[in-house]
Amino acid sequence: MITIALAKGRLAEDGICLLKKAGVDCSALDNPSRKLIFNSSTNDMRFILVKPSDVPTYVDYGIADIGIVGKDTLLEEGHPLYELLDLRYAKCKIVIAGFPNRENPWITHAHTRVATKYPNIARSYFARSGEMVDIIKLNGSVELGPLTGLSDMILDIMESGRTLAENGLVVFEEICDVSARLVVNRVSLKTKSTAIKELIDSISKILGD
Repeated sequence: MITIALAKGRLAEDGICLLKKAGVDCSALDNPSRKLIFNSSTNDMRFILVKPSDVPTYVDYGIADIGIVGKDTLLEEGHPLYELLDLRYAKCKIVIAGFPNRENPWITHAHTRVATKYPNIARSYFARSGEMVDIIKLNGSVELGPLTGLSDMILDIMESGRTLAENGLVVFEEICDVSARLVVNRVSLKTKSTAIKELIDSISKILGD
């Protein structure tokens, strides 16, 4: 049996659609419920619905053989997984943003504050840049950081840029592109190689089409 961890929400919906196109029986997921674990009708596939940030953890520890999750989550969590496919949906960018009227959008002193949901990505980025910043972890709308004076800038994902624009913020720097990715547990790729390869090949064909 292959176990797939799906990030609850839009990522799961799009992932299920892709899996169906690849010939995977996802009928158990068609009816909304509070269940978190589902088996295919043929019992050769199991699906677990988890919080997006937990997908890499379940795959890393071998509870799930495969996971579908955003690249932003993979970068933030940092688990040693095989990233085999860019699934090409849920596309957005990780950006640095703030108010356009700042005298200098870059760091001018050691106490510049950056609000973000991604403290590990932020620390890594600013360390590479040689900049000293105070990282403030937020779980809600990080745009409120500059709006309330809590932070000078934000590091966040941006899809259309509409939220930034409507709050008077602009992009200072695009750090990287992100999208949904398919990741595999390292041991599973060896012990269940045939089944996993067949699934990867089927999805790759869909992506190619």
